[in-house]
Amino acid sequence: MWFKHKIKNRRTARAQDVLDVKLRSSRLRAGRTRLASITLAVCFGTLLGLYCLWQAGEWALDRLIYDNKSFAIQQIDVVTDGVISADQLRRWSGVKTGDNLLALDLAGVKRNLELVPMIESASVERILPGTLRIQITEREPVAQARVPRPRAGGGLDVLVFEIDSEGCVMFPLDPRQRSVPLAPGDDQLPVISGINVCELQPGRKIESAQARAALQFLAAFESSPMAGLVELKRIDVSEPEVLVVTTGQGSEITFGPENLDRQLPRWQAVHELGLKMNKVIATLDLAVPNNVPARWLEASALPPSTPKTAKPLRIRKKNV
Repeated sequence: MWFKHKIKNRRTARAQDVLDVKLRSSRLRAGRTRLASITLAVCFGTLLGLYCLWQAGEWALDRLIYDNKSFAIQQIDVVTDGVISADQLRRWSGVKTGDNLLALDLAGVKRNLELVPMIESASVERILPGTLRIQITEREPVAQARVPRPRAGGGLDVLVFEIDSEGCVMFPLDPRQRSVPLAPGDDQLPVISGINVCELQPGRKIESAQARAALQFLAAFESSPMAGLVELKRIDVSEPEVLVVTTGQGSEITFGPENLDRQLPRWQAVHELGLKMNKVIATLDLAVPNNVPARWLEASALPPSTPKTAKPLRIRKKNV
């Protein structure tokens, strides 16, 4: 009897322990469920509050700033250092009077302007409450390239490209896009011939070594005394390792692409020698370092050349 009573007590205690464990587990699960529910409710409430605040901020910005007529653009002030008209620059910018000044994408306006090949750089500035200021640095062409193109009805047209000192290619500016009329002779830039046609892409820079050597020659020539004595007509870059320059007097001068600072004084010395002899250079090869092969013409056999006019300096002007 004693053993039976002991076994019965053990079974009762074991059942009681199982019930206690199940009760604790259910309470634990219920606590975790409440905690998860509270966490989700807090997260959802936070997100909902942030969304409401964002929508309220958007509404306030639209109402108080972006749709506020007090910030409408009343004036587009254009400053340029070149010859492009202010109206044309305003059209390229894509901005119109009446647009909201604060809602304007300044980086986008700057990008639109600098995509134009004739523009080197642009800056855009807000001036509250209603003025947009645009400052332009234009590219100045120093040479031309001409490409013959078949005409639809037969014959050939000549497509003209202009090139600045950095090798950037662009189309000539339309006369209607200029702030001042084109003066006679302003478009008579030296022609660089022999450039690969594939490199003549407006907005891109020429990469060939020969064409870049021609641009370096032009820069060196403009800073030399010869710039006031002769006029450059053509630079042929079709032959490797030499630049063949033709002047307005019909002289043909051959330069090496390097050491131009030494070759230009030699050209000046030969030119002055010809003046003393009343002769004009027909051909001169300055690419030969040790001697100067030259051929002369009598000055009287050539038609009188027109004096070279000095190129006016670019003066920064303001267009409004």
